[in-house]
Amino acid sequence: MIFTKANAACKFIFCTLFISMAITALAQNKKPIPADSTPRIVNIVNFIRLLEPRDPAITEDVLYQTVVKQVEIMKKYHLGGTFLLQYDALMDKRYQKLLASLPKGMFEIGAWWEIPQPMVENAGLKWRGRYPWDWRANIGFSTGYTPKEREKLIDVYFRDFKKIFGYYPQSVASWFIDAYSINYMYQKYHIVASANCKDQYGTDGYTLWGGYWNQAYYPSKINSYMPAQHAQNQIPVPIFRMLGSDPVRQYDNGLGTTRQRVVTLEPVYKFGGGDSTWVNWFFKSFTDDPSLGFNYTQAGQENSFTWDAMAKGLEMQMPLIAKLRDEHKVRVETLEQSGRWFKKKYPVTPATSFTVSNDIPGSDLKTVWYNSRFYRINMLWEDGSLRIRDIHLFDEKFPSVYETKAATSNECTFFTLPVVDGYIWSKPDHIAGLRLKKMVDGKEVLVKGYSPVFTNTGKSGMHISWRLNEGGMLEIDLTEKQIKIYMDNKASYNWCLDMDVAPGAATPYININPKQLNCRFENTNYKLKALQGTLSKPANGSAWRLTPEGDAIVLDLGNLTRP
Repeated sequence: MIFTKANAACKFIFCTLFISMAITALAQNKKPIPADSTPRIVNIVNFIRLLEPRDPAITEDVLYQTVVKQVEIMKKYHLGGTFLLQYDALMDKRYQKLLASLPKGMFEIGAWWEIPQPMVENAGLKWRGRYPWDWRANIGFSTGYTPKEREKLIDVYFRDFKKIFGYYPQSVASWFIDAYSINYMYQKYHIVASANCKDQYGTDGYTLWGGYWNQAYYPSKINSYMPAQHAQNQIPVPIFRMLGSDPVRQYDNGLGTTRQRVVTLEPVYKFGGGDSTWVNWFFKSFTDDPSLGFNYTQAGQENSFTWDAMAKGLEMQMPLIAKLRDEHKVRVETLEQSGRWFKKKYPVTPATSFTVSNDIPGSDLKTVWYNSRFYRINMLWEDGSLRIRDIHLFDEKFPSVYETKAATSNECTFFTLPVVDGYIWSKPDHIAGLRLKKMVDGKEVLVKGYSPVFTNTGKSGMHISWRLNEGGMLEIDLTEKQIKIYMDNKASYNWCLDMDVAPGAATPYININPKQLNCRFENTNYKLKALQGTLSKPANGSAWRLTPEGDAIVLDLGNLTRP
């Protein structure tokens, strides 16, 4: 090769880029983390509002100083992360200067998609809120606007963001964003990642229930909460689930009420992210227990809670996350980096799991959450018995009401298709679920056993082995489209799975055939099909029963053909 000045310039540029990338990697993770088939990813995401009309003591300066403190503690432990700006904060000179000074590659600046008054008026629309920022679903979120109005709001935000920072935001998150808006942002501005609220029922007036429980998924083009089953029907922007839900306690928290309580990694909660015992337990389970595909959690907090409320929790969490990073147990990334990694690795939504083999001190609860693009399931072991708390099916053809119409209520709901719902169909004195039972002297009793063992099987499967008290093993295989439950030949009793619900529960069950449970929810028909085993209506008052054939039950959850 002939050496020229052009060759020399190219080599110089290449070396400069290589050194820059190496420095960024060292700043973020100290040492490059070796390739891991099941990485544990932590996004530190703080979202920023300019004002807080719910409390006059929380001034604009209090909110700004909260973000200053968040930046300081992240820099102290060399932790990168993402700051998401609501539009009114985006237009504030102090936030512009503070965030523009952060090291690129280590920190990301993106969009927090709540809709304040200046954004609406700059889009040529009329503000309908009670305050300059109003948190109601039909005012402060994209769901409160028509599709054409959403386009105007998006164009205003992205235009002004680029004027300030010189590029378009790559990550856009909120408690919930409609699919029309996400797809428009992707098509026109090429966003690469989004995030929405954890699963919750009624909390703050927002319900997101039955979805892909943790990690991330590609949404349906007509329903941002529903995972798509096929690439051609998905928006190719992964949506990560926020807040770090307690995989054991969050689900049942607030049974019998219309407002589920909160147990998450958020540092403001005394039991949860503000409690050292809980935080250490959560991260130990997060890093050490088996996880399929990858595991994920979001740390950080919105500035509305103020530094005084979150300081204790963050001062506990940040050094722990840094320690786990240095031990190569977690990857600390920006939301954009995680989105790009996800898109490169997964052409469609992957199968993932979150398991807990050992609960917090004083509790013997065990659990597994398994998600695929076809369904989710949760199993809980309590007092030595098994309760399947949750099964929801996913259907990319199930539309959200917000895709074509603006919300008119101050609350917002997103659902998938329920088969087992241990929260909504429960009362405090009658907990719903699919329970493993056996017949002893003509009576039905719960099957009891020891601690389950969770094992990944290939890229999309999980195997669970559960040794029973009276001998024998219950084996469970979870795969993308099927659930298989079977006993080994050492178990010498008749067993079944009974679906119990509280009296008066509004279940979706239409009728029960020996091989098919027909359901209807939100004007949509769907079914649960037994490939092996028999469905029936027992005389004991249970909603339905699954009886094995040849000591095995096999359920098909991937066939979404309407009954």
